[in-house]
Amino acid sequence: MRTGVTAIQPLGVPYWQETVFAGFHSYNGFGEVTGSHWIAETGILTSPICMSSAFSVGVLRDTLLAHPKQNGIDDRWHQPMAGETFDGVLNDGWDGPVTRADVIAALDAAAGGPVAEGSIGGGTGMMSFEFKSGIGTSSRVTATTCGSFTVGALVQSNFGNRSELTVDGVPVGRHLGYEVVDSPQRRDQGSIVIVLATDAPLLPPQCARLARRGGIGLARVGGFGSNRSGDFIVAFSTGNRVPFNEAVIAEGLRMLPNEAMNPLFRAASEAVEEAIINSMTMSDSMTGVDGTTVHALPNDKLVEVMQRYGRGPASAT
Repeated sequence: MRTGVTAIQPLGVPYWQETVFAGFHSYNGFGEVTGSHWIAETGILTSPICMSSAFSVGVLRDTLLAHPKQNGIDDRWHQPMAGETFDGVLNDGWDGPVTRADVIAALDAAAGGPVAEGSIGGGTGMMSFEFKSGIGTSSRVTATTCGSFTVGALVQSNFGNRSELTVDGVPVGRHLGYEVVDSPQRRDQGSIVIVLATDAPLLPPQCARLARRGGIGLARVGGFGSNRSGDFIVAFSTGNRVPFNEAVIAEGLRMLPNEAMNPLFRAASEAVEEAIINSMTMSDSMTGVDGTTVHALPNDKLVEVMQRYGRGPASAT
């Protein structure tokens, strides 16, 4: 089985105690993210975000729904957020999805600090631009008129045709064709789940605005929202904490002025672009179902192509 689970806990406290404001954007809706309508309606993220194979989204949702009760919390209804991308090139998902134990293990392992990238968690069986990919992350610290804030991006990337791959404006995919690195499936479809997080104090409409900027990063690397690509973006802010209690008023809310958001928009688009690239550069080649092999993006050749266009150091190290 070439699959797994990635879990994001928005806060360092149990989500049945405090929640965060969030926004959602469907760049192209050919896929599934449970809980997205809830966010669009309420502007509140009431659960962790879990990602896995398209075969497993139901298990993710059901496990998240039961999770509070398994921790002794009986009176907290929430809408689980579970996203998917299709890993059927490498993973025999028809043989069975991930298990509830896999989901719980991912939730328990969620922690602050550096995030493992590449073929790990929900990204285990993914491919992008016909190279092996998976989980990618990136972040930016950006200055606004109200102070400096961080915007972080995590992607589960699984989309793209080889010829479309673009890095910092360089048409890398055209130089790394099938005669350089073969592909088991020549395609222009797939999916991506993008999660944006910021400590800037944003309200739900502002989170939705930030989410939409993730599509710019997707376009920068060569994504164009193909017909069969499920491209989804959720953005949340830890700058306000909302009690998960219907009898408690959320007080002391803060809001970044809309006029101060341009640096965040730029940071989001840049971080998503870099996270997608990292999902490939941090992945190794993998052989999966029926002996199918998806090859890694050859980083040495990537550097060579970039140098031809005047990007990066004068020589590889």
